[in-house]
Amino acid sequence: MPRYEFRCRACGDTFEVNRPMSEASAPTTCPQGHGDTVKLLSTVAFNGGGSTSARPAAPAGGGGCCGGACGC
Repeated sequence: MPRYEFRCRACGDTFEVNRPMSEASAPTTCPQGHGDTVKLLSTVAFNGGGSTSARPAAPAGGGGCCGGACGC
């Protein structure tokens, strides 16, 4: 079940709530009982998993807006 982070506007407490994705934006109260809370934007990092090989480097471009192929 996903975990969502909230902050209470009344007391400033930051807390987490486990709930289904279908209830992600549903209102919640803080642990101190205040109802004025806001859901925080959380970031998630995914690891490619298992592989330790380096990823291929991005092609090097030559200047300009299009990588230099048009001679601009």
